[in-house]
Amino acid sequence: MTAGSFPETGTGTEEGRGGLPRGTGGGGAAGPPGGLVPGTAFDARGLLDVLGVAAVVVDSAGRIVLWSPQAEDLFGYRADEALGQYVARLIIDEQHRSEAMRLFGEVLRRGTAWAGTFPVRHKDGSVREVEFRNMRLTDDLGDLYALGIAADRAAVARVETELALSDRLVDQSPIGLAVLDTELRYALVNPALERFNGLPAARHLGRRPSEVLEGVDAAPLEAAARRVLETGMPLLGLQAMGGTPSDPGGGEHAWSVSFYRLEATGGRVLGVAAWVVDVTERHRADAAAGRSRRRLALIADASTRIGTTLEVERTADELAAVVVPALADVAAVDVLDSVLSLRRPDSPERGPALFRALAVKSGHETEALAAADPPGSVALYGAERLVTRCVQTGRPVLVARVGPEDLPRIARSPEAALRLARAGVHSYLAVPLIARGEVLGALDLKRDRHHPLPFDADDVLLAVELAARAAVGIDNARWYQNVRNAAVTLQRSLLPGAPPERPGLEAAARYQPAQESSEVGGDWYDVIALPDGKTALVVGDVMGSGIDAAATMGGLRTATRAFADLDLSPAQVLRHLDRITVGPEHSIATCLFAVHDPRRGRCRIANAGHLPPVRLPADGPAELVDVSTGVPLGVGGGAFRTTRVPFLPGDRLVLYTDGLIETRDSAIDERLALLVALVEETRELSLEESCDRLLRELRRPGAPDDVALLIARSTA
Repeated sequence: MTAGSFPETGTGTEEGRGGLPRGTGGGGAAGPPGGLVPGTAFDARGLLDVLGVAAVVVDSAGRIVLWSPQAEDLFGYRADEALGQYVARLIIDEQHRSEAMRLFGEVLRRGTAWAGTFPVRHKDGSVREVEFRNMRLTDDLGDLYALGIAADRAAVARVETELALSDRLVDQSPIGLAVLDTELRYALVNPALERFNGLPAARHLGRRPSEVLEGVDAAPLEAAARRVLETGMPLLGLQAMGGTPSDPGGGEHAWSVSFYRLEATGGRVLGVAAWVVDVTERHRADAAAGRSRRRLALIADASTRIGTTLEVERTADELAAVVVPALADVAAVDVLDSVLSLRRPDSPERGPALFRALAVKSGHETEALAAADPPGSVALYGAERLVTRCVQTGRPVLVARVGPEDLPRIARSPEAALRLARAGVHSYLAVPLIARGEVLGALDLKRDRHHPLPFDADDVLLAVELAARAAVGIDNARWYQNVRNAAVTLQRSLLPGAPPERPGLEAAARYQPAQESSEVGGDWYDVIALPDGKTALVVGDVMGSGIDAAATMGGLRTATRAFADLDLSPAQVLRHLDRITVGPEHSIATCLFAVHDPRRGRCRIANAGHLPPVRLPADGPAELVDVSTGVPLGVGGGAFRTTRVPFLPGDRLVLYTDGLIETRDSAIDERLALLVALVEETRELSLEESCDRLLRELRRPGAPDDVALLIARSTA
């Protein structure tokens, strides 16, 4: 058979000896696939084009009857040079020719296909390894042909390597890989993604992510994939979180998902490729690091916010405010009632315990707040209560997931248990308040719907740390308050009661202990009846604080009364007081001693290092009295002088200690001027009202010093 036996045109398959379509051996191409009109532009490149697969048809005599354009590229001969030639002579070296003819004969005789690599001769004289696929063809007349499909072995090896590499990369990659078609349905899923999702590939194929990923919100993923499909712009590092069937109960997982559009060689869009990296461990590590940072910040915050005062209730309130809402939704601080009275608790290891509620806080409106004991209330709780167990064992009590059976052991009453249930309380933690080895009470923490995660071991450690810091503050405050109460009690017991009625004189007095200092001071006032209708008016201030200062004040007050009874001049009284206070074991004190003589309408005043009094004449403006200021008592060797000041009916004299006017941020002259102005404004007020007005206007919240105030008015 020769090439001339084929028809001239290729519009159909005319009958001839070969029965083959004409034109297929002369470099022409058959009509385009899919019924496209000849000349229509389309991209037909694919794997065969990449390989450069050549087609050669040989008749039974061994002559070439069809020669594709790829054969020209592969062997170097044009169609007009190859057609009609014996294939063995054209492209096979003599040393391989007999083997080639044998294989050719077997293909035609037996009809079995043959595949393998065979060396061929290129037109340029070089020898190349060519991958062949040979098979027998039969036309409609029964004539036999041999079809050879050939490709350069190097190109085949390269593609095989790339395919093998691709398969291994896809199958063995620890990164989850998937291909979504243009409808965003899974077309390919690798084993890693099967493991991530906990589902076999068959459960993925043909379905969208939203139909497969039940534990993940897949809507953002599909929206991102659709955007990549439309724009061609890759999207990298999209975060996805949720549960997976492969790890039920394993908590939340995290993945980093990247999309890019998948295109064929000619630009035809095939779908979207997705790379999925399991970043759960990194996410959990980051979350743990974040929790650690927040815990450290909370501890640092607690160190500045807890224990700012020496008040038990204030310290407890500060602790509750720190832990809500950072650690809990509801927090309560309760102490054993015996602790506040400095008594040993009864039966500390068994039986009921008497608690006093100090503080309750919540981070939001919740019914659980009403279930707690109100601050200041006292309640007796049995041994079955978890907070009782906490203080009796000195150990934290954790109920990570609260069930209905736990609520009666948490709540103070059945009604409170119902409130906790309605509030959605799902986790409970109680930690003891321990200071210097003694259990003072407990920090009671609850979480509800606003804090979905239960308390864990880290939360226990944090709560114990915060409770320990607060417990020291509460312990310091309770001891301070006890000592302070003793000092205040002593102070008040040593001060006189209401000023006595005296001829020609009306008096009112106030004493206020320090509000924020570590201990009460030693301020005092006195109104002393003297012979001949006279009255001594005294204010003083012992340096120092606490019980020692109060005791010293009591001694000075007693001594002052004794010396005043001798009818000495004010200066002489101060000289005697100075002598008895000189010495290393005595304190230093300031004192203002005045004697009112109604018959002469005057006051005699002596001053030992004290602030000057204010005089408000009935017919003139208020003024500071210009008295000679001696040294404080206890310094020794000082000279004291008596100053005579008119004190007529209707006149007022205001004596005070420095706690009334001294502040850290104002000059003393400014405060004295303010005092004089306020005294002027109280002209129409009663003495009692005047005392209250001066204290209200001049005394600042949290004042660090105590105050003694005495106002006298001449009535005759």
